[in-house]
Amino acid sequence: MMYRTHALFGIFLALVFLDYANNKLLFFLVVLASTFLPDIDCTHSYLGREKIFRPVQWFVKHRGLFHSLVFCIFVAGIFAFTYPLLALPFFLGYAGHLLLDSFTNNGIRPFWPFKKELKGFVRTDGKVEKGIFYFLILANVLLLVKIFI
Repeated sequence: MMYRTHALFGIFLALVFLDYANNKLLFFLVVLASTFLPDIDCTHSYLGREKIFRPVQWFVKHRGLFHSLVFCIFVAGIFAFTYPLLALPFFLGYAGHLLLDSFTNNGIRPFWPFKKELKGFVRTDGKVEKGIFYFLILANVLLLVKIFI
């Protein structure tokens, strides 16, 4: 999926779970930031094109370790013991990214290093993804209206 679709889904997840957050701004920002993190292993991604992530890209391949629930749960667990306020929003954003990518025809390997893949039929930047993108815009607007009215 494209970064814009991941961003809208991250916003959607943050808005849905916002009531459970003690620090709403921090919660929202961590969900949104962690939505982009799985793609640091790809030189063409929104975040991965930053030079700071080049060393990571030398050692891992795209849709490998960073596109796994294993990594997501590991990092969320570290946050749960060190900075508990970050655990849930990190997990939501990161797992949300993985969920969306599991519907693409490239899929993900959720239990990396095992080879089992989850694949769907959605082509990145194709018609179905664009439909999801527009649906998420509408859903986010409705959630914002609900929050502020």
